[in-house]
Amino acid sequence: MKKIFSILTISSLTILTGCVNGDEDFNNNQSQPYEVPTEPLFTNAQKELMDQMETPSVNLNVFRFFQHYLATTIYRNDARFNFTGTRKVPDNMWLALYTDVLGNLDEAKKVLATEVKPPLMPQATWEKQQANKLAIINLMEVYTYQVLVDSFGNVPYSEAAQPETIVLPKYDDAKTIYEDLITRINSALSTLDSGYASFESGDNIYNGNVGDWIVFANSLKLKIGINLADVNPTLAKQTVEAAYNGGVMLTNPKNSLFKYDGTSPNFNRLYAEVIASNRNDFVAEEGIVDAMNGLNDPRRPFYFTEVSGGGYVGGTVGLTNGYGSNSHIANNLLVANKTGILFDAAEVNFYLAEAAARGYTVGSSAAQYYQTAIERSMEQWGVPATDITTYLANPDVVFSTANWKLKIGQQAWIAMYNRGFESWNFYRRLDSPVLTAPNAVAAAAGKVPTRLTYPINEQTVNGANWNSAASAIGGDKLTTKVFWDIN
Repeated sequence: MKKIFSILTISSLTILTGCVNGDEDFNNNQSQPYEVPTEPLFTNAQKELMDQMETPSVNLNVFRFFQHYLATTIYRNDARFNFTGTRKVPDNMWLALYTDVLGNLDEAKKVLATEVKPPLMPQATWEKQQANKLAIINLMEVYTYQVLVDSFGNVPYSEAAQPETIVLPKYDDAKTIYEDLITRINSALSTLDSGYASFESGDNIYNGNVGDWIVFANSLKLKIGINLADVNPTLAKQTVEAAYNGGVMLTNPKNSLFKYDGTSPNFNRLYAEVIASNRNDFVAEEGIVDAMNGLNDPRRPFYFTEVSGGGYVGGTVGLTNGYGSNSHIANNLLVANKTGILFDAAEVNFYLAEAAARGYTVGSSAAQYYQTAIERSMEQWGVPATDITTYLANPDVVFSTANWKLKIGQQAWIAMYNRGFESWNFYRRLDSPVLTAPNAVAAAAGKVPTRLTYPINEQTVNGANWNSAASAIGGDKLTTKVFWDIN
């Protein structure tokens, strides 16, 4: 596989505005690789996005603590949701997404616009291929902004990615951003043409397959639509049904998988943070372990190691836990070149189960999609078919229309074990399963956070816009809810 190179771009955003300089040559970085092609910029954006969603680093991604998937042996402050200390997790995530992901995507679009048609390629073919590339880049931007909105609420959007002209961007209303993201997906879908090529290199997810990107676009549209279900049911229903009719990710071969290289520095991030770093920082958390033990879930050996003497035991989030007395992250997850998952069929089938339970027209029943979602999850992990059948027959697993939020929420939580952020979204939307946080810091009010606070740097550098945004969402607190989380 082609090596992934780290590209520095000039598209750094608000987080870097602490060093404003009046010199007219300030942004003229003499060491900047201005002529980097579109492909490595796009590859790097994909990698940085996947790294942020995949990493267990306490400096960048704490959603596995939110969702009771992992507990710590050290650094208990992060597992208690203390993010104002030395690591500043919200600052780091903000920087990663705005600078390393959106910055590279923005630069990729600029370079794409300057590319020259090969002499032997017909003009119409060139225009279609370039349009496909641009639409795919835009889809990656939409995915990234959705993560930012779902994490923080109101965020810079209309004035973001313009560091040459706007140093201190305003924060846009999260609801308005969501509506525009749907519009942008629709625009991409109207542009993408599977009869033509896109990226011949540089796409480390679908290798430039436009048909697969169309499925990704509809699945992303479905995800955004279902998040609107409680706050704007009319738009949610319209968006979800249109996404389903356009064709979504129903089977695992369509999953969005990022292909990590098995060599440094491009390891899978779990491997990098645990094996390559030679760290024993994490153990499985008792919440997920106890739930799966109670259901005799056959995914346990794929999720956790057994303790001495057999069985699976979890520690407690927010406390200092013994490494030797608890289960660890399973070895199959700690492989250098293990693919990262950006989107998968289990997730999509759970969305469709929820949509059907809400009365949307999506081709099948809630019970069928719910069962299919569990099957897709287990198939992806390699669970034998006979074990899947036995699990689905468990009365505690069988779907219930009366308790559909509880059922879907519980099983999505189990299925999303290695995808903490997506699990957090299911949890906030469905209020299931019941997750407690008795060891949380006072700022979390004894609860699992419902958002991340804005970066400290925003308060000090972009203070007026930060203050306006904080006021608009009801306060810059861990307990403030994002706009679609109204229950």
